[in-house]
Amino acid sequence: MKRSRFSDEQIIGILKEQEAGSATADVCRRYGISGATFYKWKAKFGGLEVTEAKRLRTLEEENAKLKKLLAEAMLDIAVLKDISTKKW
Repeated sequence: MKRSRFSDEQIIGILKEQEAGSATADVCRRYGISGATFYKWKAKFGGLEVTEAKRLRTLEEENAKLKKLLAEAMLDIAVLKDISTKKW
């Protein structure tokens, strides 16, 4: 997945700038983003503060690690079941 060229803190700043009264089209033009990107950010980060965004990022990273560990454990279980059902 392609990483954004904007950090979470910058995204929140852009959203707050639009909330302060700037037109959405002007904000998108100024930062070189599409309207779809802006509204996707707004859906994800709307109403968050910088500290909450950092917490969200750490939780997402932890969740990804746990999913990877679960997938590896399930693969190990499947291999062990396959080995145990074979006749020697």
